[in-house]
Amino acid sequence: MALASSDSSNSLNSLYADEQPALSGDGRFIAYVSNRNGTRGILLFDLKDQKFIDLPRLNRPDAIAESPSISNTARYIVYTASDRGRADIQLYDRVTEQIQVLTAGYRGWVRHPSISPDGRYITFETGSNGQWDIEVIDRGTIELDVL
Repeated sequence: MALASSDSSNSLNSLYADEQPALSGDGRFIAYVSNRNGTRGILLFDLKDQKFIDLPRLNRPDAIAESPSISNTARYIVYTASDRGRADIQLYDRVTEQIQVLTAGYRGWVRHPSISPDGRYITFETGSNGQWDIEVIDRGTIELDVL
């Protein structure tokens, strides 16, 4: 489904920079980075209902959010957030509206997170060994995002 560009702030595409799209496992939601609200942040668009979904507390004015990845029904959104020059992998739960920092205490840089469809596993790149390596976080016993 391609949607034409528009200057409307209620449509998928805009005259602003919309980039880094991620599609939910069920194909209903797209998360992406945009500067349409005056600051750079992550937006979540419902393709079925053709509207944006509110993400309370996800986008902070003191941090730059990048590289979103979403689970089956977009319950979980994983992304990088940079504040004070340091990037961390963070997880947002749309049900609880809580943010969890997953890489607090990691040495080196982290980038390009990806979440499994059920939300249990998160992969990302880390530069802590002087080269880019891949790490996997197993979130263990969580409420899975199943279809």
